[in-house]
Amino acid sequence: MNTLLYIVIAIVLLIVILAIIAPKNYAVSRDIRIDKPISEVYNYLKFINNQDHWSPWQERDPDMKKTFTGTDGEVGFISAWESDHKQVGSGEQEIVGLKENEEIATHLRFLKPFKSESDAYIRVEEANRGTKVTWGFSGNNKFPVSIMMLFMNMDKAVGGDFEQGLSKLKKVLEN
Repeated sequence: MNTLLYIVIAIVLLIVILAIIAPKNYAVSRDIRIDKPISEVYNYLKFINNQDHWSPWQERDPDMKKTFTGTDGEVGFISAWESDHKQVGSGEQEIVGLKENEEIATHLRFLKPFKSESDAYIRVEEANRGTKVTWGFSGNNKFPVSIMMLFMNMDKAVGGDFEQGLSKLKKVLEN
């Protein structure tokens, strides 16, 4: 009986220590230079439905179900998706802020494969007679997900998708 008690105490102590040292938040971003004027790039990016042309997740499941609420390109627009593909899942993206020729801010609510929320953005700035586009997102790791983040690198998990999407965006806008 004492051995079982010591094992339970050790497991609880391990969980507490892991929870203390686990990362509490994450932030991932990538950028690319596009050879187009900033206003043209911004006016394309502010419409969430245009992501269908360059999003790596749209490419993974072109048959995902989508629904929309509001007016695309305006604060309050919500694009919801549902997919059985494990790397796409289901959730919704809402435009929460627009700064002309600077930033499109969105809030992501993931429902599947697990529930979480993140703040996302696409920022544009003038760069060498073109436009630098930075795509990123950030959020908080709540317990017990925070412990899993000790063994998973969010930058590696999502960074490649951002690079792939930005590369495709560059092709779409420059052709």
